[in-house]
Amino acid sequence: MAVARTPRHKWIDEGLRALATGGPDAVQIESLAKALGVSKGGFYGYFADRRTLLDEMLERWEREVTVDVEAHVDKEGGDAKARLRRLFAIVDTGDGFDADITTDLAVRDWARRDPAVAERVRRVDNSHMDYLRSLFRAFCPDEDEVETRCVITFSLYIADQFMFADHNGRSRAEVNELTTRWLLDSPR
Repeated sequence: MAVARTPRHKWIDEGLRALATGGPDAVQIESLAKALGVSKGGFYGYFADRRTLLDEMLERWEREVTVDVEAHVDKEGGDAKARLRRLFAIVDTGDGFDADITTDLAVRDWARRDPAVAERVRRVDNSHMDYLRSLFRAFCPDEDEVETRCVITFSLYIADQFMFADHNGRSRAEVNELTTRWLLDSPR
């Protein structure tokens, strides 16, 4: 009777979970195998070594937070404001995407200590900013205003995870909606 191999994507999934909870040092072949309930021998059928797994994890993260998100936002069409609203909803809820903010923050923390990871994060951030610029330019003719809105939007995405402030009787969702309206509809 043939034994089914643990699929490659499961190793990557588990690696990303370990990264999100414990950083890159937590991504160990033996602990991943244990979490998957398999022997570590199956790992080497897919990956030459731990570094190869880490690279593939970063490739998946990069694709999910750039290409996949943008494709999802653009799929339904609509004007730039409608697409920005969809993008903000994905950021707020995850909307079914595997890459979540916890993984994103873990990669960003890792980038502080690893220049190769920092370069990948720079590429991702530049992609995010380029996408935001393309959307804000559709209704903001002033390039300074476009850049300001992009920086505020992207900064809020990162900072939101570190803010625990009360909002004078408003929920976080209400404040997020107020922020969205300000970013999309404030007078020029």
